[in-house]
Amino acid sequence: MLKTIIIEDEKTARQSLINVLLNMDVNVTVVAQLSSVRESVEYFLTAPEADLIFCDVQLEDGLSFEIFSNVEIRTPVIFITGYDQFVMNAFEYNGIDYLLKPVSEHELQKAISKYKKLEKHFSNQPSISNLVQYVNTRKKTRLIVKKGLENISLRLEDIVLFFTENKIVYVVDKWGKKYLVDKNLGELEEDLDDSIFFRANRQYIININYIKGFKSYEKVKLQVDLAITELNYCIIISQETAPAFRKWMHEA
Repeated sequence: MLKTIIIEDEKTARQSLINVLLNMDVNVTVVAQLSSVRESVEYFLTAPEADLIFCDVQLEDGLSFEIFSNVEIRTPVIFITGYDQFVMNAFEYNGIDYLLKPVSEHELQKAISKYKKLEKHFSNQPSISNLVQYVNTRKKTRLIVKKGLENISLRLEDIVLFFTENKIVYVVDKWGKKYLVDKNLGELEEDLDDSIFFRANRQYIININYIKGFKSYEKVKLQVDLAITELNYCIIISQETAPAFRKWMHEA
């Protein structure tokens, strides 16, 4: 029996989801129906978790991501929403899939099949929490950045560097376009694949695929030369960081 929890503030949407789930798989049971961030936090603080959570992103009292920020939840989540701008956030909070409303039976079936495949893969592990740990430790392939009022899903492979200036963090892509990102360099460093991205100094994180080379600078430091010469950024590696940078470059 697959025990599920549904977090959805629209009664009609919640009942529709329940009907589809029960129609497509008799082994699915809904153990809890929640409608807000506050109610969900209170529930997870006192109640046992289920096998799988179906969760709307935008609830009546805020984004559902707040639930997972306030309570440690090991259960994998399938996020359901009418908007696609939250897709990258979803995978930071136990998300194993992201479905757009209205959700069809076919899409739900695929999402549950994905869950079962992941569960089977980790069936020899001590607990299902390994599945969530796997999801949460995967490195990102995209990043949501901002250009004016627009939210853009930018491929990490197209990002040349990140830099901070006046406490604002910018992203520069291979075409020289500059965007804003709502994370500091420390947070980005945790998310990024360290075989590809390197924290050069307090100001820069650089992508190895856009490094032409490096040379000595003031005898004990290094200066990085970018492969895209139009990007005129002076990236200096300190004496203390230089050995780690050389090792990173040689092992790439």
